[in-house]
Amino acid sequence: MICGIKVSHDGGVAIVEDDRLVFSIEMEKLDNGLRYSPLGDLDRVAEILRSEGLRPADVDRFVVDGWFANGAVPDTDSTEPTSIATLSGGRPIELAVAPYQDRPGHTVPLARHRFHAHGFGSAAAEYVSYHHVDQHIMGGYCTSPFAERGEDALVLVWDGGTVARVYHVAAAARKVRSVAVVLPIVGNSFTYFSARFEPFIPNVEGRSRDRILRQHLAIPGKAMAYAGLGTVMESVYPVFDEIIAAAEPRASQDAARLVGAKVAADRGELFPGLSEADLIATFQGYLGDRLARGLNSLVRQHPSLPSKLVVTGGCALNIKWNSLLRAQGIVEEIWIPPFPNDSGAAIGAACCEMFRKGHSPALRWDVYSGPRVGVCGVPDNWRRRPCDESGVAELLHREGEPVVVLSGRAEIGPRALGNRSILAPATDSATKDLLNDIKNRAAYRPVAPVCLTERAAEVFQPGGRDPYMLFEHRTRPEWTDRIPAVLHVDGTARLQTIDASANCATARILASYEAISGIPVLCNTSANFEGRGFFPDVAAAARWAGTRYIWSEGYLYTNQTFGG
Repeated sequence: MICGIKVSHDGGVAIVEDDRLVFSIEMEKLDNGLRYSPLGDLDRVAEILRSEGLRPADVDRFVVDGWFANGAVPDTDSTEPTSIATLSGGRPIELAVAPYQDRPGHTVPLARHRFHAHGFGSAAAEYVSYHHVDQHIMGGYCTSPFAERGEDALVLVWDGGTVARVYHVAAAARKVRSVAVVLPIVGNSFTYFSARFEPFIPNVEGRSRDRILRQHLAIPGKAMAYAGLGTVMESVYPVFDEIIAAAEPRASQDAARLVGAKVAADRGELFPGLSEADLIATFQGYLGDRLARGLNSLVRQHPSLPSKLVVTGGCALNIKWNSLLRAQGIVEEIWIPPFPNDSGAAIGAACCEMFRKGHSPALRWDVYSGPRVGVCGVPDNWRRRPCDESGVAELLHREGEPVVVLSGRAEIGPRALGNRSILAPATDSATKDLLNDIKNRAAYRPVAPVCLTERAAEVFQPGGRDPYMLFEHRTRPEWTDRIPAVLHVDGTARLQTIDASANCATARILASYEAISGIPVLCNTSANFEGRGFFPDVAAAARWAGTRYIWSEGYLYTNQTFGG
């Protein structure tokens, strides 16, 4: 039994028993935690284990994700172990961990660091740690179909603090080697660039370091959506080439900041007539283009490399870049896990140890492995009655109002995939505005469609299976007017597909809704307080009071004073 632990932002605890993921608990998904919450006190590890019926003594190995030195930036990190400032029993401590990443020529991927400083509630004060980049490699590869088939694969890691680097995972030999950098620009570049322009210029005055970090982490997803308002101007890509070439060293965090500063200062001269949205859209397009070119060049130069590709790291949440890599056919098959950013770090840390020490390179896992939905009584002013999934479908079709759905174990990763979702009909364009309004989100933010896998190719282009909202799709012309609420401002959609036969409440709701309406699509957005993780129970959703209806575990809750 292996316990993976992420201490810094996006903190979490995951248990892997033999080659099976038992659970993965992210701190933000407990008690309406703030987005990107760190682990906090190390005693929380034992608390989480006990809440899942385990004891620290049951764990054979604790594995802590590596990180960079406190106060430093990843690209200046040393090759020596570092530490993370945290708490233990309420007291400040420095927890020793592996470095942020391997350094070709100095250290190797999957280097195992052993420490004797903490036991996480067990008698043996011992744990191991791997590079932070290693958990991205292993979390991505071990959850892939390639690992399940025992195949070698390339893993492209592009995280906030790293350049885009490709690794080669040898399944049979259980080895990982660094292959090459395909884009010498750190992943934070898009964040730093967007932060130079409205509406993403951060307000840091009087704010804590933690709050500033949360602002930083929230920018990429919002900027990706905002870019839909702009136009990609490929003609100015050479200007970005010149700016980046002049920002030495190119792979540094400082260089990433300088690019945005240069563009913001000289935009009238360098990019006349381009709006903020145009600039953000163009820089996003530029990075995707250069990433694809770098990867394509590597594959052409080394035809003996595996033709299977895992894409991971925080940048793998950008559906524009993912879709570009897939559309260009650079490799035969692409896999992206539903938790490519640090939300999957606890899983990835455990996979590092499993890959090295276990019987199988493949992890058996389920995307619904987060915290269980909490049990509570009937909130004040709410009425509860029995209702199955077909009853929810009838309600959605009849009344057209959104319904909060809380069912089973929460999704792992940042996307709401049906167990902690707000569902609504997609047939009225006003529904997108309503959902953004009740969630206090900007009007340009998209609402995702969830569609039955069996009909996805009929409704969307390219359609096909996309269960984790990681690629871009467009509605086919004959469906555009039928489901306008799930169209982004640029006409695209961040699709989630779900099998009608899946053991998931939303799958049953959607299948019933299709049978009634003939439409295999619903709106799907996350069920949460603004800036926090998913609702843990009905009581939290009732306090939010953004919808008239909540459905959970066979019961429909109706707010009798809604709108009054």
